[in-house]
Amino acid sequence: MPLLLARLGKHPSLMPPAAGHYGRSTALTVLRGVALDAAFVAHPARFKGIAPRPPSVPLAVWINPPKKENTPTTITLNCSLSS
Repeated sequence: MPLLLARLGKHPSLMPPAAGHYGRSTALTVLRGVALDAAFVAHPARFKGIAPRPPSVPLAVWINPPKKENTPTTITLNCSLSS
């Protein structure tokens, strides 16, 4: 785990692409939870008495998200031309 945190630098909450690609993101989140629990037990004042939790695994991640389909809007005019 220390090697992973060292590789991620300032953003330890980011998930490495390989973890998502190979289905290891849930296991990695559990490991991060264990590490955060150990840190909280060792230094509770550092976390202001609130146990930290790792961020949840995202459902989808995109570099370029797919464009949403633009469905044409139909306008229904409900008027009468008779005066």
